Amino acid sequence: MSTITRPTHLLSRPRGVERLVQGQATSDGAGVKLTRVLTQNLQRRLDPFLMLDAFGTDDAADYIGGFPDHPHRGFETVTYMLAGRMRHKDSAGHEGLLTPGAVQWMTAGRGVIHSEMPEQEQGRMEGFQLWLNLPAKDKMRDPWYRDIRPEEIPVWRGKGAEQGALAHVIAGATHGVAGAMQREHTEPLYLDLHLDPGAVFEQPLPAEHNAFVYVYRGALHVGEAGEAGEGEVRRGRMAILANEAGADGVRLVAGAEGARAILVAGRPLNEPIAQYGPFVMNTHQEIFQAVEDFRAGRLA
Repeated sequence: MSTITRPTHLLSRPRGVERLVQGQATSDGAGVKLTRVLTQNLQRRLDPFLMLDAFGTDDAADYIGGFPDHPHRGFETVTYMLAGRMRHKDSAGHEGLLTPGAVQWMTAGRGVIHSEMPEQEQGRMEGFQLWLNLPAKDKMRDPWYRDIRPEEIPVWRGKGAEQGALAHVIAGATHGVAGAMQREHTEPLYLDLHLDPGAVFEQPLPAEHNAFVYVYRGALHVGEAGEAGEGEVRRGRMAILANEAGADGVRLVAGAEGARAILVAGRPLNEPIAQYGPFVMNTHQEIFQAVEDFRAGRLA
């Protein structure tokens, strides 16, 4: 039996950091405190991603109000729980309970009204919600929903040069491990990375895909490990990865305390973006129609 020798590095020219983004503290729903990391002014730069919210608190007063009934149209929401319990209900008849390590993937399509309410009165609530755009041809498709249990999310564990690296593969693929979700047009990659101190993780990325890393524990370097400074991404910051000619992926190296981070990438749609609150379409006229449909009860 022949043996395949794995190279020390998968990449020949890893991407660098274009810029670091500090999230903005805000609230949404019925007073839920969160950090908006990917804001509306970054939508064109990080197309097909529209928004990233990070939430994490031990104070029930920060989340107990939850997110009562509200509408969406024209995109997908991906909610990933690290801690806590949140129940989803929507006007299409879907219902599910998000628990630690679980993912809720909802396609709003032509329109849905849903709620996300905590099923706990104390303890930690932590996780992320990512908004993923839909191509114009799919914006008015039927709503769709999937609860992904923790055991349904494949896990990749590094060996050799990547010993000490672990990835929960929510979408896309890494190192031959396919994620729980795939999307044809936007081709999203969504990895939750757990890196031991000094551990190295490499991910090939198509040159045209937009990508970012958000660190929620510890710190890491984009590129080779080095002194604090350029390439270092600390807890609570997002690094937008540069779209450099000839770059073939990203190399992440954990700092002395290790790191946990989400790595997100996708193929840009390169279509117009028109947003009004929970509606994301391609033209202002489509936004006016979405608002009118909601007011007339046509999203229910």
